[in-house]
Amino acid sequence: MIWQKAQELYQLEQAKNMSDNFKALTAEWKELREGGYFYQAKLIVLRNLWLERKGLPSAEEEEAEPVFL
Repeated sequence: MIWQKAQELYQLEQAKNMSDNFKALTAEWKELREGGYFYQAKLIVLRNLWLERKGLPSAEEEEAEPVFL
């Protein structure tokens, strides 16, 4: 799960920095570690697992939920 999330974070950043002709590049594990994507993904995944275990919504779920005022 951590490697998958790290790859997702890498691709999101690459898409932001490229023009309209973005090609979904995949990074090697070494690149993900050196770029800090693995560490960031590890924090996100572990936090989401902890929240799930406590029965609370994850950060992504909270962002996706509509807010009614």
